[in-house]
Amino acid sequence: MDKKTVSILQIAATYTGTVVGAGFASGQSIMQFFTVYGAWGAVGILISTFLFMWIGTRMMVLAHRIKAFSYQELNIYLFGSLFGKIANAATFAILFGMTSVMLSGAGSIFEEQLHLPYQWGIVISIVLCYLVMTKDMQGILAVNSLVVPLMLFFMLLIAFQVVGDSGTAASLRWQNLPLSDLTWLISPFAYAALNFAFVQAVIVPLGSEIQDESALKWGGFWGGVALGFMLLISHWAMNTKMPDIASFDIPMAEIIRDLGGAVHILFLLVIYGEIFTTIIGNVFGIARQIQSLFVLPTKGLVLAILLGSFLISQFGYTPLLSYLYPLFGYLGMILLLFLAFKRMPGH
Repeated sequence: MDKKTVSILQIAATYTGTVVGAGFASGQSIMQFFTVYGAWGAVGILISTFLFMWIGTRMMVLAHRIKAFSYQELNIYLFGSLFGKIANAATFAILFGMTSVMLSGAGSIFEEQLHLPYQWGIVISIVLCYLVMTKDMQGILAVNSLVVPLMLFFMLLIAFQVVGDSGTAASLRWQNLPLSDLTWLISPFAYAALNFAFVQAVIVPLGSEIQDESALKWGGFWGGVALGFMLLISHWAMNTKMPDIASFDIPMAEIIRDLGGAVHILFLLVIYGEIFTTIIGNVFGIARQIQSLFVLPTKGLVLAILLGSFLISQFGYTPLLSYLYPLFGYLGMILLLFLAFKRMPGH
């Protein structure tokens, strides 16, 4: 492959890997935003996929054109000096909260699926994150380029299993909430907004560092396509197992358990890898914002961020996800609107 194709694939993988964090890879956030609406959830996923393709690409291209060091410069460009500072404070809180959710998700994998201590998952993740963060953006690109293709492969396995077990009709049968209030129509926008609120930590510096704008556009496009594919497969598979699967912290792991012990363990490693890519992305973004305000050494700063997130992660995975995800989704809605309608600067 030529250099541009490799660059496009790396951008797509990094974008996808940053979004596919604990809630996405485990199935929890997909269940909360889409699967509870049954067949209408699939329509919501198509809306979200379009938003990922359009707004994610727009965010990277905008960051490229204004040469943003971190999401701080992007927010000031979008909202102005005063409101940009408020947006930066909100984004900082979101990233810190999400990093804590990811760490608690790692703990849940160890506890629920591997029957190992919850704290092991958190501490191992902190140590690995610290090591990767010494490589800066290149470390993030390398980890995502490994994990995302594996995730796509397992999604294909899940798709074949669901078709073989129950056919396509089973995915349309289960529905928990009434549709009369049209909340299913709000969910895709809230879900996309939630993700844009924290993926900017990685894709803004990525957009700024990549020199070829067309590579950013194609990377954003294919990243959005990959996200839509994984969303649909996850939703489809979980719908066939509802409502029994709703009680699990890691519902997607329960679905793939039927493929056998070895495949189940491998899939847990992939889910863990996706959680890990989001942790390193968030920590990278928090560190970048702080360093744009103060001159601080990266290693000490990363360690301080991880220790702060460790304290919040003790509240547990599902409680954090249930309260923080919807809240961050609605905060991110403002960012989504400004990204959609703000005039782009020239080349």
